[in-house]
Amino acid sequence: MDKVIIDEKKIDEILTRGVEDIIVKEDLKKELMSGRVLRIKLGVDPTGGKIHIGRAVPLRKLREFQRLGHQVVFIVGDFTAQVGDASDKTEKRPMLTRAQIDDNLKDYKSQISKILDLSKTEFVYNNDWLAKLTFGELTVLAECFTVQQMLARRNFKDRYDAGKEISLREFLYPIMQGYDSVAVKADVEIGGNDQLFNLMAGRVIQEHYGMPKQNILTFEMLEGTDGRKMSTSWGNIITIVDEPFDMFGKLMSVRDELIVKYFKLCTDISLEEIAGIEKELKDGVNPRDIKMRLATEIVTMYNTEKDASLAKSSWIETFSKGGVPEKILEIKTTKDKEMVDVLIENEIVSSKTDWRRLVNDGAVTDTDGTAITDVKEKARNVTLKIGKKRFVRLVVR
Repeated sequence: MDKVIIDEKKIDEILTRGVEDIIVKEDLKKELMSGRVLRIKLGVDPTGGKIHIGRAVPLRKLREFQRLGHQVVFIVGDFTAQVGDASDKTEKRPMLTRAQIDDNLKDYKSQISKILDLSKTEFVYNNDWLAKLTFGELTVLAECFTVQQMLARRNFKDRYDAGKEISLREFLYPIMQGYDSVAVKADVEIGGNDQLFNLMAGRVIQEHYGMPKQNILTFEMLEGTDGRKMSTSWGNIITIVDEPFDMFGKLMSVRDELIVKYFKLCTDISLEEIAGIEKELKDGVNPRDIKMRLATEIVTMYNTEKDASLAKSSWIETFSKGGVPEKILEIKTTKDKEMVDVLIENEIVSSKTDWRRLVNDGAVTDTDGTAITDVKEKARNVTLKIGKKRFVRLVVR
């Protein structure tokens, strides 16, 4: 492990940029200034096969801790993904199968390596310890929490008041995430602001085991292309492995009021420079021009400058003339499958409901402008335009 770097200016930026809350700030800053190597934990459930730039926000914060010489612990929630985190869900979350999780994990490590230095990262799986907990041990851990505490959570309260089902397994999730902190001996845990209850559970369970309580950092949530929280289940995501042209186009579709937030959470541009960008927007600079810079910056981060330059020129050529891009995502499939199933499998649309809405709104056409009207249409050789800026080519084998 490299020597810990004590840089107060950098530490202050880590503790403020994009940060929503810190528990306990005085303790955490003192620890970071002490020179001790801290164990910084982030857990991610592989609910989809691709990491989106919203999930990249805490990963990028981990990288900053890593650069100061602290020990990053990345937990793949291959056990907790089966249970399902209810933190931001208005309905009971379905359980994933082990096969679905294994499929989602195929490319996870290589995606993480786009952000973290894996040679300095503890990369662990929580199935290794959670699957070994006995029923008796889980019963004792459950005693650390009350039903009243669970029902006080906003999403559970809303569902309970509306008469919607809440599974007992959903109550177990914070206990499992909290036990993760015990298993990896976390000094700090980071996550989105919707994760605060789960992160606090780590402090409760560490105290139960007589361990020092972890400090907590939560971040502002990143909205997706439709203005809602970026979520794989809603299909409003921009992934870090999107093709450069697709990534560029999705970023150009981000709402104008989110431009500054995207610069702050998703790029390495300095806060001083971002303040200048914010002033330009207030002074009347065309948001389209600023978004081009944003898109170029992010595409370069996950690809190359050349990729970003080609994506930009292709986007301008395509959408200034209403044409079709030269480079389109191509999906090979079979004629017995419905289009919707192919598109869901490849995370082009999030669900059959999403597909039905797009079709009913006339937002899906072929490149001749002919609308797709049958939500159950079979796959065929066709290039689809979905919305204003998404293209995909289906190739039937």
